[in-house]
Amino acid sequence: MAAKVMKAVQYFGYGGGAAALKHVKVAIPDPKADEVLLKVEAASLNAFDWKIQKGIPRPLLPRKFPYIPGTDVAGEVVQAGSAVKKFKAGDKVVALFSHATGGALAEYAVAKENLTIARPPEISATEGATLPLAALTAHIALTSVNIKLDGSGERKNILITAASGGVGHYAVQLAKLGNTHVTATCGTRNVDLVKGLGADEVLDYKTPEGASLESPSGKKYDCVIHCAMGIPWATFEPNLSATGKVIDLTPGLSTFMTFARQKLTFSKKQLVPLFLTPKTENFEYVVNLAKEGKLRTVIDSKHPLSKVEDGWTRILSGHATGKIIIEI
Repeated sequence: MAAKVMKAVQYFGYGGGAAALKHVKVAIPDPKADEVLLKVEAASLNAFDWKIQKGIPRPLLPRKFPYIPGTDVAGEVVQAGSAVKKFKAGDKVVALFSHATGGALAEYAVAKENLTIARPPEISATEGATLPLAALTAHIALTSVNIKLDGSGERKNILITAASGGVGHYAVQLAKLGNTHVTATCGTRNVDLVKGLGADEVLDYKTPEGASLESPSGKKYDCVIHCAMGIPWATFEPNLSATGKVIDLTPGLSTFMTFARQKLTFSKKQLVPLFLTPKTENFEYVVNLAKEGKLRTVIDSKHPLSKVEDGWTRILSGHATGKIIIEI
């Protein structure tokens, strides 16, 4: 490859928001034996990306500064490491990076082979870049409570909070592939969107009924996919079935304390922190669902949030989902 330098977006320390993001020119990374070098076509940012910049997970993340944010990309393989078996130059792929290293907001990036998946022609680069972290999180959360996404198994009543968000809007669609009754929460303006994704009942969280999380049909929840923040265990507990579980996707100290106490007291109702351990087969599954049209991403491509005036990025809104998608 002739080029040695690429354009990228970096920040050099915690805090500062968008003003701290700097357009820079840096060396194109070299892939290790088990990595592929990608020409990035699109990337997306998730809520955890701004949490890293704010320093919420410090000192664990990022591994070092300066840091190129983002973990979700779609692109084309330009070089494969010596041990890579599945990909060659020219292959279209989607990939998930580690939050420790980031790297998505750049013209080129390296990805591990085991977290790189072939992108079918039915999936655009923009759509592909939205899938890795959010869709995988939703899939892992649902399967962790034994929801079978082929429609088999015992019927379960599910609550999904923040159902119009990045993870939430995938969770609704995936849950409806299973034998489930889905109640979902969102803001007023997104009620129709969430209904359109397949939710059986939708609660406006700004209303007293929504804040209580009570199912309009009186159902008790066998599990909750908790994508929001700031809802105490005391609100969930009376709405759960006898063995109901709340899977917390954004666990804080209180979640871990509650989880530990419930384990010690052998509580049948549990608040469970989710730890994301993505696997190739999970990744392939959600990409294939998107290919088949069974999993869609809500993107408002007609109304860019902004345009960076250096000719190499266009920023799109994830509409209700809270995701930011960058075409490069």
